[in-house]
Amino acid sequence: MTDFTWTTPSMAIAFSAPQDGPVSVLSIGALPRGAGHAEASSAFAHHAAAIDDAAAREQPLVELTAFGHGRFPGSFRHVDTIVGTSLRYKTHDESMDAGVHRLRIQQVDRERGLHISSIFEAHDGAAAFRTWTEVTRDRGTAQTIVLDFVSSFATGSFLADAGELVDGHVVSADVDAFVVAHADNDWVAESRWCVESLRDAGLARIDRDVQHQPPRSRAVFANRGSWSSGEKAPTGALASSAGRHALAWQVEHNGPWLAELGENRFGAYLLLSGPTDQEHQWSTALFPGETFHTVPASVAVAEGTVHDALRAMTDQRRCLRRQRDIDATLPVIFNDYMNTLMGNPSTEALTPLVDAAAHAGADYFCIDAGWYADGSWWDGVGEWEPSHARFPGGLAEVTEHIRSRGMVPGLWLEPEVIGIRSPLARTLPDDAFFSRAGVRIAEHGRHLLDLRHPAARAHVDSVVDRLVTDFGIGFIKMDENTMTGPGTDQGGTSPGQGLLEHSRALLDWLDDVQARHPDLLIENCASGAMRMDYAMLSRLHLQSTSDQQDPVMYASISAAAPASVLPEQAGNWAYPQAGMSDEARTFALVNGILGRMYLSGYLNRMSDVERAAVSEAVTAHKRVLEDITEREPAWPLGLPRWDAGWVALALHKANHRYLSLWRRWEAPGRVAIPLPDAVGRSLRVSAFFPAKPGGWSWEWDARDGMLHVTAPTAESTARVLEISIM
Repeated sequence: MTDFTWTTPSMAIAFSAPQDGPVSVLSIGALPRGAGHAEASSAFAHHAAAIDDAAAREQPLVELTAFGHGRFPGSFRHVDTIVGTSLRYKTHDESMDAGVHRLRIQQVDRERGLHISSIFEAHDGAAAFRTWTEVTRDRGTAQTIVLDFVSSFATGSFLADAGELVDGHVVSADVDAFVVAHADNDWVAESRWCVESLRDAGLARIDRDVQHQPPRSRAVFANRGSWSSGEKAPTGALASSAGRHALAWQVEHNGPWLAELGENRFGAYLLLSGPTDQEHQWSTALFPGETFHTVPASVAVAEGTVHDALRAMTDQRRCLRRQRDIDATLPVIFNDYMNTLMGNPSTEALTPLVDAAAHAGADYFCIDAGWYADGSWWDGVGEWEPSHARFPGGLAEVTEHIRSRGMVPGLWLEPEVIGIRSPLARTLPDDAFFSRAGVRIAEHGRHLLDLRHPAARAHVDSVVDRLVTDFGIGFIKMDENTMTGPGTDQGGTSPGQGLLEHSRALLDWLDDVQARHPDLLIENCASGAMRMDYAMLSRLHLQSTSDQQDPVMYASISAAAPASVLPEQAGNWAYPQAGMSDEARTFALVNGILGRMYLSGYLNRMSDVERAAVSEAVTAHKRVLEDITEREPAWPLGLPRWDAGWVALALHKANHRYLSLWRRWEAPGRVAIPLPDAVGRSLRVSAFFPAKPGGWSWEWDARDGMLHVTAPTAESTARVLEISIM
């Protein structure tokens, strides 16, 4: 047996590589911050050596199926694969460059002529790693290999990691001792988190000894089509109920993905992958000498709870971002759409809004949908030329006015679609669009561009270049409102493989656009947050977190967003309106403070008092932005339920934190906020926004570590507090 350990300054992984079986992950651990690396690594190695855990060794690191090479026993699950069981360790090598540690593990399936590489990357600053699988076929292999599933990562190690040391051996935790956190997503109902036991999530309890087989049930969190978070967020977490170990994951793909939890003969496993044949109509032929790369996934670990693992994933996301100088500016953006112009802009309507946004302190002004059409536009889009009816003096007149008020102009754009009534639907070649069985796909009045095709790529390039050159655009709200379905079989691929290739071509296009236009900021939007993944967000500046128009409903979305998105990328709408009560206006503005305020509303119709309140919110938000990239999210009342009466989000930095609190509907007027790290210590609490408490009050109980907050108003209400632990 060849067991080995890979360590970085922040984490370590122990692997098992037996002579008669595939490589598996024995243990994944975070190394204590501030501890000596050699000492911490030695302690982890001692722990890994003590593991005598069949659950960890039972689950191969890589699972793979191909036509004619399936599973035993057969089931809907993606484990127990014939190829995965047949893999044998060949070698591994480590390298390090510019703070990025890399590990490559090579295995072989000699019978089928397959070489499998598992690649791991870890950054110094995160107790996490990014991983994917590469499958290469021998040049001399004659048999046909059509892959229909390849895992990006699989492990059963978390049971052992949460286990206890007894008589020199680690006794694995039981499947029943774990909870899983996952989030449902939908248009205007994003980030609906649930924390439940593995049994409640779908893992049936059976007597494995009596049945002589493992259970075949599974809990699946997955997404279909081009909306990577259209139904489920591609982020989740596992934690032992005893708080000994927690693990978070995210699948980093702007298309279909899958996370599967199940139970083998000895314990539970976690498996992560991109598209599959079973769920997504994906398969691809692998010819001699060719290599297939899976989509990447990140895994973060922590000693503690689900919240601790999600904070570790926050560190990982910051390491993954490809930041340019312009990204560090973190501007406040006003957008004319939400609860304001709603896709009906014009010179007349925009001019007073521009003036009011500048007065409030906005840095960018984005003209949203409708600027390219004289009237109804949904199924006629594609050319992206300004409307003369809306802008009699030209769109440049408005963008110049935006610049004259000290702001950078932006535009809404949906580059990946061509309306079925657009002239381009007839002039672009058929194979520049998604199609199935030779028939061009049409969804919601649009055709879908296939960015693998040179004509499609040339079109979207010319649109962006023209808007930047002609109008000085510095911001694009990039939307995508049309789901692709399973994909395209153009070029003889399976639909899922066509979508995978298009999704990767989209990422390549984004990289190229930002290289050509280094001062251009791009927001990631797809009917709100329907494509909220770190394939996109590792590249783009901002994430739309919702299209929700009710500020009270928005509170749980705003609070939950940092579980899936960096706080400095979470674009939360704040849309105050003239005539709102003081509490309603404050509530709408609080939604945007602890993230990236995405300001909207008819600010030009407000009274002086109302405008002053908006300016105060923008000023408070800019204070948060001063060090938001150094802060970690926390949820002192737990990950917010969709219908929770009280909702809380904190951003921590050392002993200082900002705390947003929302009381919704008819929730009780008093709540206790646990602050366990402040037990027995003094606390300084002050109103942050608004600066005047407005009837709110609070009391600190140092003995129990509880901050008791009272919000006496009858209507829904919200505040941001500033807290320092003394």
